Amino acid sequence: MKLAGALVLLWAALLLTSGGDCGICPVIKEDIRLFLYGTPEEYVEYVKKYKDDPAIVENAEKLKQCVDSTLTEEDKAHASTFIEKIEANPLC
Repeated sequence: MKLAGALVLLWAALLLTSGGDCGICPVIKEDIRLFLYGTPEEYVEYVKKYKDDPAIVENAEKLKQCVDSTLTEEDKAHASTFIEKIEANPLC
């Protein structure tokens, strides 16, 4: 599995283990949408809204570039479907 794909799945798994209501909050949904489908500039600006630390912003930019260069549109669609299934799960 590609590194970026594995990171997306890990991210989703962490959301599941957060306990309680595992509905994904709107801020995280937007972050995921921009992470998968936004431009690098849009994603970095969104990250800056919540954490304007140069190291975090730089890592966010590198990670976004990695995702864009390695994940196909099909990979991104699978990740989106996976997130939708998490929210639709009756155990949440």
